[in-house]
Amino acid sequence: MGVTKTQNFSTRQNELARLAKAFAHPARIAIIEHLLNKTTCVCGDLVDELPLAQATVSQHLKELKEAGILQGDIEGTRVCYCIDREAWEDTRKQFNELFNSLTEINSC
Repeated sequence: MGVTKTQNFSTRQNELARLAKAFAHPARIAIIEHLLNKTTCVCGDLVDELPLAQATVSQHLKELKEAGILQGDIEGTRVCYCIDREAWEDTRKQFNELFNSLTEINSC
């Protein structure tokens, strides 16, 4: 969706689309699943877990961090990533509101 068209949608719709885009790659889902089972993770650890190059893993981490789903702390030359619990809960609430907004099943 072009930048000029996003203005035609609500802030909530744009936010949900931004979050959905962050989830829209299987590598990002794998990263999230991995981090959900750990308190912190170094990018190098993820490279060992995924069938992707380090640069590709870094790009996916960047996308998730920009979406606000992850937080990262720099420790010397390493960056440790973990799920941002507050953002995760907010994301869950936003998607639950969308999924729960179906009031009745239509027959189409």
